[in-house]
Amino acid sequence: MTLRVSIGQYYSATSPIHSLDARVKLIATIVYMVSCFFVSSLPTLGLAAVAVFAAVLCARVPLGRLLAQIRPIVLFLVITSVINLFFVQTGSAIVNLGPITIHTGGIEAAILYTVRFFLLLVGGSLLMLTTQPMALTDAAEKLLSPLERLGAPVSQVTLILSIALRFVPTLSQEAHNIIAAQTARGARLEQKGAIAYARACVPLLVPLFASALRHAEHLGRAMDARCYTGGTGRTHYHVLRINPRHDGIFIAALVLYLVLLAALTIMG
Repeated sequence: MTLRVSIGQYYSATSPIHSLDARVKLIATIVYMVSCFFVSSLPTLGLAAVAVFAAVLCARVPLGRLLAQIRPIVLFLVITSVINLFFVQTGSAIVNLGPITIHTGGIEAAILYTVRFFLLLVGGSLLMLTTQPMALTDAAEKLLSPLERLGAPVSQVTLILSIALRFVPTLSQEAHNIIAAQTARGARLEQKGAIAYARACVPLLVPLFASALRHAEHLGRAMDARCYTGGTGRTHYHVLRINPRHDGIFIAALVLYLVLLAALTIMG
């Protein structure tokens, strides 16, 4: 049994995307992901693809590392593609095999919705790979700080988010160690099929859950020993600063992308 978890793992590199302010990257990623839902034609799909892969090239992230984060969602993409292929009954029929009929509209929907959701995932994965978890949570805290005036526990929520992102690689390594230990004791974890795979995961859940509780207890004690209180007034070791020149170029590129997307949508 192999367990690959890459979510929350930062890829260290020197690139224009890595050096952007985390708040700019977070807002730009959200804007791009929302814009993917407005992609409804081949020209807009091509524009969205060019935009995100241009960012990937600027980030200097290996394509294999990027696709590793999307691998767990591949099955979902395949299922949505098949559903659109067989259940969208618009356009002319090109394949007719008894009860199975494939129309041109089904092919277009399968390609359009699958590719645009894939691009959406690429944009989100690029954000995680090029932004350290602490910087990401600091950016979210800064952007959501006005909600604290309404009584929202923004600091506590972002702290939970930061801890969750930090614990993903740790628990992944713990799972690998547990798998190795169970295999050494004679456990048969290399099973094929969904049911057999689920049964093979059962011996891993209890020790992994116990390990997560142990890490949480140690972290809580460490925070208490350092008199951590959080909340209003807490300072940050790394202060977020927007570079008007560097970040401004990226913002201008984002605005240009949105203008072109709107123009192509209106023209199409």
